[in-house]
Amino acid sequence: MKKLDKLILGSFIGPFLLTFIVVDFILLTVNMLKYFDEIFGKGLGFGVYMELISYFVISISPMALPLAVLLSALMTFGNLGEHFELTAIKSSGISLLRALLPIGIFVLGLSFAAFYSNNYLVPKVNLKTFSLLYDIRMKSPALDIKEGVFYNGIPGYSIKVNRKVDDVRLRDVIIYDHTGNNGNNAIILADSGRMEPFFNDRYMMLTLYNGYNYNEENPKRGIRGKPAPFTRTKFDVNKIVFSLDAFEMNRTPENLWSSNRSIKNINEIKADVDSMSNQLVNYQYYNYAQLKSAYSFFTKQREIEIPSDLQRKKALVDSLKNIQWKEKNRQDRSPGLKGGTSSTMPAEDEDEEATEDSAEVSRNPNERPVTVSRKASQNEVNDLGAIVEKEKNNEDTLPAGPAPPEGDSTAQNKAKKLLAEKQQREEAIKQAYLSFSDVQIAKIDSVLKGGNYMNRAATIGLQSARTLKNNFSSNMGNLSNLSREKRRFQISWYQKYTQAFACIVMFMIGAPLGAIIKKGGLGMPVLVSIIFFIIFYMLTITGEKWAKEGMANPLFGTWFSNLALLPIGFFFLRQARKDARIFDPDIYYAFLERIKQRLNIKSSKK
Repeated sequence: MKKLDKLILGSFIGPFLLTFIVVDFILLTVNMLKYFDEIFGKGLGFGVYMELISYFVISISPMALPLAVLLSALMTFGNLGEHFELTAIKSSGISLLRALLPIGIFVLGLSFAAFYSNNYLVPKVNLKTFSLLYDIRMKSPALDIKEGVFYNGIPGYSIKVNRKVDDVRLRDVIIYDHTGNNGNNAIILADSGRMEPFFNDRYMMLTLYNGYNYNEENPKRGIRGKPAPFTRTKFDVNKIVFSLDAFEMNRTPENLWSSNRSIKNINEIKADVDSMSNQLVNYQYYNYAQLKSAYSFFTKQREIEIPSDLQRKKALVDSLKNIQWKEKNRQDRSPGLKGGTSSTMPAEDEDEEATEDSAEVSRNPNERPVTVSRKASQNEVNDLGAIVEKEKNNEDTLPAGPAPPEGDSTAQNKAKKLLAEKQQREEAIKQAYLSFSDVQIAKIDSVLKGGNYMNRAATIGLQSARTLKNNFSSNMGNLSNLSREKRRFQISWYQKYTQAFACIVMFMIGAPLGAIIKKGGLGMPVLVSIIFFIIFYMLTITGEKWAKEGMANPLFGTWFSNLALLPIGFFFLRQARKDARIFDPDIYYAFLERIKQRLNIKSSKK
């Protein structure tokens, strides 16, 4: 490494570490303020707070890195330009790009580190953060009884102390006992008392002096029943022991948050996205498959065709399910597995099952699957699917189970025969509908009108339409919710790349901009950095909102901020190479003066 590279890199690392700590602290404060009311005032130990703060620091580091790179790059090259060191570097024949090279390599390595942190470290930290935050929220507040205010922190009791001499001695105590779930029928009054914890602060003993215990039963009685008994007991000393288990923090198992997208890496998110895509295909396919039963009169002479692309997707999903089912059965049948039963299979059957690639054709998820060899033609697959639907309507029967081998001509002939009979019957029904004469149509109309069938048919039609509308609205709601959740998972997937690449974009903006401004320190660089980071944050939020609402592709939505700021970085880099003074006010003042002179010349000529 040359001395120049050491000089530039050394002048960058110091401000980078400083700005990273400052930015991380600011973002940590913002995040802690969100949970301030939930985590403070519950008597937690110092170690719990430090554990939670350390989790927050790691989880917000990917967001703090781009701003730290932008600010430190601005400060570094601003200082070099302000002390004419950058001018000396250029005068010695070294270009600006060569001067940016050492910091560029460092930022590139930092981007890879940020990506691996987002993909492996941050998900594990988020899991621990969610678990710890939930445990803190579930913990009751610390025991803090104030004067003149009812305290309901102890389960089953409501305590009011009118005067506290100190943390132990109490005056004028009122206690409502709600442990019997009888309302305010049990009351304890005392002139004074002492409140002392014991047994490692797990229990608290409240000793009351000179008081009364009032208790009224609340039995269910009729109008003429006897009134409820009322008792009053005077005491000199009354000791009550309260359990303080509610004030202890219990740790919840971390696997309860295993479905959250924030604790998954890229491979796990990909698997979830694939599962959601398959589920969306099933929803759409069964919506089309149920149309024929919904439009029973409409489909007498015509068919509602399922789109070919949806059929291909459904066949692919079913083939994947079939492969998973075979793999699961093979694992269950293989000996030596935990909880499995060792069974033997003929070698020919195993080879046949391993090589057979079949697609499941089914109209209803509750039906038994009918598998068809992929070597069969597409027409045979559609015909067998029609046979399965006919079996559901109790018109034809086809034995469910695996498809016959390709060489079994008997089964193929039987299937072709059933298909031919089905086509003949459908053709006969169509011809019967079309061959009605005018006299027959008039007779049918008279029967319908005379028997009030039209009103009844309209009523049934309205009911069917309402049912159909409700079913489709429910299905559309399920599709919309699942699609939105899928887009959220895709956004979390792409964010692991965009947050790392943002470091490079911020460096391409900050370094040339610092060389143009030529101002170091914490004045102008901080102001410019905040402006660009606010722009970056607004563009990021806008793109993610577009992606969540389905207005844009999730890939474009997550990369929108980087794509918008990258041309600005190239523009600043081009201007810095030409030593352009785009932030020098003298240039704009001279430009305005030239415009005024031209306007004066034109006015004098007129």
